[in-house]
Amino acid sequence: MKTNIELQRDVMDELQFEPSVDASKIGVTAKDGIVTLTGKVSNYAEKYAASEAAARVAGVKAVTDETKVDLPQAHLRDDQDIAQAAVHALKWHVWVPQGAIKVKVEQGWVTLEGTVGFKFQQTAAEEAVQDLTGVTGVSNLINLKSAVAPSDLKMRIEEALKRAAELDAENIKVEVVGNKVVLRGNVSSWAERDEAERAAWSAPGVWTVDDRLEIAA
Repeated sequence: MKTNIELQRDVMDELQFEPSVDASKIGVTAKDGIVTLTGKVSNYAEKYAASEAAARVAGVKAVTDETKVDLPQAHLRDDQDIAQAAVHALKWHVWVPQGAIKVKVEQGWVTLEGTVGFKFQQTAAEEAVQDLTGVTGVSNLINLKSAVAPSDLKMRIEEALKRAAELDAENIKVEVVGNKVVLRGNVSSWAERDEAERAAWSAPGVWTVDDRLEIAA
């Protein structure tokens, strides 16, 4: 098991390795597997990339991202311009249902509202706007609604977990209550935890995933 200092060093090294992140402006602390990021980033895309880079380091159980977006003067945009760009980005994204998402922008912060059928569509909408110039943050308030709620939902998810090459499905237990899925057990890394959660979200009829998987030391 890594010490706090070792984990801190590994996360700092990963941030240095990530080309989309200016690691010199980001502070890192680690305690009992919980990593906290502080400092400033030049855009929301960099903030997201830094958090993702920290999460993929072995030994990291959770990431608290306290970095602040400090837009350079050249990247400043008024809210109307950002909203217009966001609407176009959603319109041209193949996975986002046309007309399903409403956009609000306040001081560069984008709020997405509406209803889609699947988690991947909800995620695609957020990804479509998070890299736009001038965006300082994104609130994804899109609801999930699916006409499909199969009785064999548990079996479908368990089969998806078994198909995933990166996962040891025997260590993951799946519980289904209505349209809510609960994952329990142990995985060896944050990446495996994400893969298990992705498999659960991919099943039709899933509205909520409660990921209680623990990352083994």
